[in-house]
Amino acid sequence: MTLANPVPTIAPHSLLVFLLQLAFLLLFALVLGRLAERFRMPAVVGELCAGMLLGPSVLQHVLPGFSDWLLPQQPEQMHMLDATGQLGVLLLVGVTGAELNFALVRKRGVTAARVSIAGLVLPLGLGVATGFALSGILLPDGVDATVFAFFLGVAMCVTAIPVIAKTLLDMKLLHRDIGQLILSAGVVDDIVGWFLLSVVSAMATAGLTAGVMATAVLYPVGVVLFALLIGRPLVGAALSRAGRAEGATPTIMTVVVLVLFGAAATQAMELEAIFGAFVVGVLVGTSKDLDREKLEPLKTTALAFLAPLFFATAGLRMDLTGLRHPDVLAAALAVLAVAVLGKFAGAFLGARFSRLNRWEALALGAGMNCRGVVEVVVAMTGLRLGVLDTDAYTIIVLVAIVTSLMTPPVLRAAMTRAEELADAELTLKDAGSGTARGPHDSKRPGPSNSEVTP
Repeated sequence: MTLANPVPTIAPHSLLVFLLQLAFLLLFALVLGRLAERFRMPAVVGELCAGMLLGPSVLQHVLPGFSDWLLPQQPEQMHMLDATGQLGVLLLVGVTGAELNFALVRKRGVTAARVSIAGLVLPLGLGVATGFALSGILLPDGVDATVFAFFLGVAMCVTAIPVIAKTLLDMKLLHRDIGQLILSAGVVDDIVGWFLLSVVSAMATAGLTAGVMATAVLYPVGVVLFALLIGRPLVGAALSRAGRAEGATPTIMTVVVLVLFGAAATQAMELEAIFGAFVVGVLVGTSKDLDREKLEPLKTTALAFLAPLFFATAGLRMDLTGLRHPDVLAAALAVLAVAVLGKFAGAFLGARFSRLNRWEALALGAGMNCRGVVEVVVAMTGLRLGVLDTDAYTIIVLVAIVTSLMTPPVLRAAMTRAEELADAELTLKDAGSGTARGPHDSKRPGPSNSEVTP
């Protein structure tokens, strides 16, 4: 006897549209991502532009009929695409957490801490102040101005480790002292950034009261303590059992299950699913029972398929036509200026307090200024929670694009001047001591043989 009617399956037309959405987004992401890399830009820039081309910024104006067919304004249709993108970003964040190099942070110690703290506090404060100042222009209806301001502050203070690591690798700076320092400071920024995002997300979800604010701070602390005391041995036992099996499949499935359970746990606590995925990723990456070679297929899938799809989906939500309004354009320029000034100034001051020269400090500022992946995730979270409207979301993603484009040329110029300054100082010392040097002796030491995982 049938007690209830079965849930209807997806309609054939909806499935067709969904498959074509995936195909077009991935095709454009592939082409534009490779094109961006050819021009020595981060691939994420091209992948975001893929979504912009297919979204309301371009395709809706060029081919409105086709745009309405491919991207119908029906929640159930777009929710399938959003769900796929959310799965992609959770696994991407989990893999990112697993790749963080905490030995590098310990090695760089005090200097990394100074650069990171200054590079966090200053842009966070400037971002919050800017959020209050622009609330009359960008604040969505029904959103508390304080929540919006703090959310913008978090968006201003984050740093994108994956994009920075790829940039340093391309520039052959990954193993240099300055490259390691940028990465170690960025690791600290990443951890604090995900923590702050979960706190602000909880405030946006549950309201802004003293009790909610206390809970929003204590819950993430509780999650971290639970992960360290109970989660670490559980993750280690699961990875050890999976690692004894032949092939990579058991390890990959175990990691995916752990990441999804971690994401579900923090989502149930009204924090943010991304925070749970990140914490579990860190537990996986720091476990002595992890066979990293077996995790490579998952990393490849996340970076080559799921991440580009997520970024292209994120680009779909942008609408550059809003910048036609003078007040929105002025707000965009103000947010971009605050984002760049805050990160550069914060990292620069932290570096100078650590007695680095001005060009090395500028290189650190350039590296820490790169927002890329993390900024887009923050923006998507804000849009999903209703803290950001389309204009504010577009502005924050533009900050991610512009700062990612700025990083390579500014970092390259700063490092060139830093090496010239170091060579000049070595030459003066040699002249004072009367030591003769060959044409290559004045160069700084090249890359070390030790491997650094981005």
